[in-house]
Amino acid sequence: MRLRELHVGCLGGGTGLPSLLGGLKTNPWLQVHAIVTMFDSGGSSGVLRDALGVLPPGDVLKCALALARDEGEARRVLLTRLPTLEHHRLGGHTGGNLLLSMMEQFSGDFQAAVDGLRAVLGCRGYVWPISTERASVCAEYGDGTTTSGEVEVDAGQAEGRFVRRVWLTPPVTIHPAARDALARADAIIIGPGSFYTSLLPPLLVEGVRDAVAQVQGPVVLVANLLTEGRGMADFTAADAVRHIGDQLGRPVDAVLFNDARPSDTVLERYAAENKHPLPLGDMPADVEVVEAPFWHGPIARHQRRRLAYAVWGVLARRLL
Repeated sequence: MRLRELHVGCLGGGTGLPSLLGGLKTNPWLQVHAIVTMFDSGGSSGVLRDALGVLPPGDVLKCALALARDEGEARRVLLTRLPTLEHHRLGGHTGGNLLLSMMEQFSGDFQAAVDGLRAVLGCRGYVWPISTERASVCAEYGDGTTTSGEVEVDAGQAEGRFVRRVWLTPPVTIHPAARDALARADAIIIGPGSFYTSLLPPLLVEGVRDAVAQVQGPVVLVANLLTEGRGMADFTAADAVRHIGDQLGRPVDAVLFNDARPSDTVLERYAAENKHPLPLGDMPADVEVVEAPFWHGPIARHQRRRLAYAVWGVLARRLL
C-alpha cells in the first residue's frame, strides 16, 4: 500500500453531515469537500431567506463550523442568538447566519461569502453549496396530496404520511464549484441526515447524477441511527440504498451501519417521537455493510472518531 491524499465529496446537510465532517477533517490523508443542500425553509435560515432575499445559510454554516480550526470557539461565537427585540427583524438569529447573509449581500455572490467565512474560521476542508438557485423541496404523499417546503415535508411524514416521491421546484442546476469538486472526488459519501429533506434533495439537482457517474471510487452511505417518524416506520437502511441508487443511476457500494443500542431510557424518549433504531433490512448482496457501534451517548449522533475511522477503512481498502 502507498498512501496518497484522497478527495472525498460529502453530500447532505442538517445536523448529520457536520458529524461526519468533524471527524474526517482530522485525517491528514483526506481532502474534504462538503457539498451542501440549500433548500432549508425553516427556522432562522427560512426567515432570513424570506426577509432579506438571501440563500438559506444554516446548513452551510453548520458544515463550516464543523471544519473550523477551533470548532468549539467558533460555535460559541457564531451560534449565539441575538436578543429578540420588538420591531427588529434581525433579533433571534444566530450571529453566524447573519454574518453569512451580510457577506452574501455585500459581495453579491453566495460562494464568495462562503469562501470568506472559511478563511475566517481556518477551515480544514471546503464547503460548496450544491446550487445557488432558489428552489423548494416538494413531496407527494401516498394519498396523492402534495406539500412544499423542507419543514412541511418533514412534518407530514412525521405525522404518518408516507412519502411517495420528492422533487425540487423550480428545477435547479449544480453550482460549477460543486460540480468541479465532484469531478476531483475519489469517492462520494452521503449522509447521515434526514432522508427526504437533507439527503435526497442535493441528489435531485440537475447535473449531480452526471457528475457522480464520473467518480471512479465508491459511493458510501452513512446510514441514519433512527427512523424519522410514523411515515417512515417501516423504512430500512436497505430502502435508503435503493432510493439513492435509483436517483444517482449507480449503486451504493458500501453502507456504514450502527449496531449499538443505547439505554432503554434513551430509546423510550425517542420512541415517544415515533423514532426507533433503523433496521438494516434486506440489503442487496453486492453492497458492503460495515457494522459498528457508532451511537455513543444519550443523543442520537454518530460518534465522530469512530465514524471517521470506519470511512477511512472503506476508502483505504478500495482505493489504496
